[in-house]
Amino acid sequence: MIRVKICGITNAADALAAIDAGANLLGFNFYPHSPRHIAEAEVAKIRPQLPTKVDAVGIFVNAPAADVAVVCKSLKLDAAQLHGDETPEIVAELARNLPVVKAFRVEPDFPLGILDEYPEAFAFLFDAAHTGQYGGTGRATDWDVARRAAVGRRIILAGGLKVENVAAAVRIVRPYGIDVASGVESRPGNKDHGLLREFIQEVRRGERK
Repeated sequence: MIRVKICGITNAADALAAIDAGANLLGFNFYPHSPRHIAEAEVAKIRPQLPTKVDAVGIFVNAPAADVAVVCKSLKLDAAQLHGDETPEIVAELARNLPVVKAFRVEPDFPLGILDEYPEAFAFLFDAAHTGQYGGTGRATDWDVARRAAVGRRIILAGGLKVENVAAAVRIVRPYGIDVASGVESRPGNKDHGLLREFIQEVRRGERK
């Protein structure tokens, strides 16, 4: 089953709505410059409300490995997603204690060989490339690159996914997971609960094809 991650959760109501809609993972963004940033204190309130079947993922951008480890441990997060320019060494260091998802901004000429430099990564997230932004751009990722990468690797597809195109993305790429933030929002940081349900239904529809 393709795993669905709803990213940029900023409040308990959206977290619970995503779970009710069928999400497998929730992403909490600790990058201060993100419109979906959430404080650790807020995540500490939400985390105990999550069922064990739903994983909580912390999103970090170029944060020191020690800081990432402390946050993940204190909040009992299930994985860390590194969305910046983190080195293979940082991924390897963190991967000793929890699964690490390394995100990349992908263009059509993205060199897939770079993934081999991160053998300790649990999975790779492919997001759209946009200068100066680390995710949440609403722009589409190159699906052909993602499709080729998904052969033999855990690829989580992000970038520009929405109700109208996610079933096609699933059919073409056959990813390990799907990640969405802006595509299910009424405004940055606030989820549209109806879109959450429709989006996950479309993922499952594409999976059945």
